[in-house]
Amino acid sequence: MEKKKHGRVLKALSIPLFVIICIGIGFFIGNLYTVGIRNDGRILDNQSLSKLRLLEQYVDQFYLNDVDKQEVEDYTYKGMMVGLNDPYSAYYTKEEYEQMKESLEGSYYGIGVLCTQDTETGEVIVLNAFKKGSAYEAGIRAGDRIVKVEDESVVEQDLQTIVSKIKGKAGTSIKITVYQASTKKEKDFIVERRETENETVTYELLSDKIGYIEVSEFDDVTASQFDEAMNDLEKQGMEGLIIDLRNNGGGVLTSAQKMLDRLLPKCMIAYAEDKNGEREEYWAEDDKKFDKPLVVLVNGQSASASELFSGAVKDYGIGTLVGTKTFGKGIIQSIFPLKDGSAIKLTVAKYYTPNGICIHGTGIEPDVQVELPETLENPWNVTREQDTQLKKAVDVLKEKMQR
Repeated sequence: MEKKKHGRVLKALSIPLFVIICIGIGFFIGNLYTVGIRNDGRILDNQSLSKLRLLEQYVDQFYLNDVDKQEVEDYTYKGMMVGLNDPYSAYYTKEEYEQMKESLEGSYYGIGVLCTQDTETGEVIVLNAFKKGSAYEAGIRAGDRIVKVEDESVVEQDLQTIVSKIKGKAGTSIKITVYQASTKKEKDFIVERRETENETVTYELLSDKIGYIEVSEFDDVTASQFDEAMNDLEKQGMEGLIIDLRNNGGGVLTSAQKMLDRLLPKCMIAYAEDKNGEREEYWAEDDKKFDKPLVVLVNGQSASASELFSGAVKDYGIGTLVGTKTFGKGIIQSIFPLKDGSAIKLTVAKYYTPNGICIHGTGIEPDVQVELPETLENPWNVTREQDTQLKKAVDVLKEKMQR
């Protein structure tokens, strides 16, 4: 479950798929022609524009091969976003943006895997293959790496673009080339696209009446699934709770907010600030609170909304964080549609824990530091016997329950 290389924020290639999950704590739609764009601080001055025109003339007069003018134009815009040196900012063509919107509307179907992207290699890492999904049935497992989609390398592609390509019409198939963790070899899979239930929450009652809830991502359905898990565990006599957020790259802020509302009394759980100092606060809205011992498991792939959740737990002292330092994504992205049907995504704000701590680029240190064994062949797929972090969480919780 733990890995030194940090990945991009998670994507669930299933329905419902929230393509803009990397926003972390919200999905904001704007329009560049209506939000009051300023003319000061221009990136491209007249000299830069003249240089672009000159390059165009050279290509027109001397370039040997045919030119796809639309592709050149698209990559000009993409290049501007790449020049920001921000992996979360991007330009989307009209077709790419349409695919993203269709995914949000639920008209496209996926293969039933939860993924992240390695920012160093560009490969897409499978964190979870849902047991009811077609990818699992085909033999894809957690820890495998998607390296090609329809024989095209995923390296250097934005994760949202990769997701859009993998998704498609129900009943159609997609060719995925996977580097398998078990065999250490690449293998091609033909996987059917279909509707798959998004298993964001799994739970069980461990020995000594310890409740265990694993949250793989913060989806629209996650808060209700979490409530169901909590209600069932409490009926079974739960006396302490472990919430496992390892490898959870974030998602929908409102889900994390509702889950914290069940654990915390009325209080501010986080706030965000943009470049102008404009502030937006997020609150737990009622006085109900969880009054039993709590441990939250985190690791280097716990990002964004997971860190918002963990930061609130730590700042208010209602639980103990166990594991390793979190990823460190404390920023918000907004999507700005353009009149021609294309769109750009830009990082627009940072978020802070209740105590005013910005964890972007630094992450959150756990209260109890525990590494997984270095000898693990597949750190993304750990058995209970190998899981030193979960064992420590149980020990910490038992000690708290005995007080």
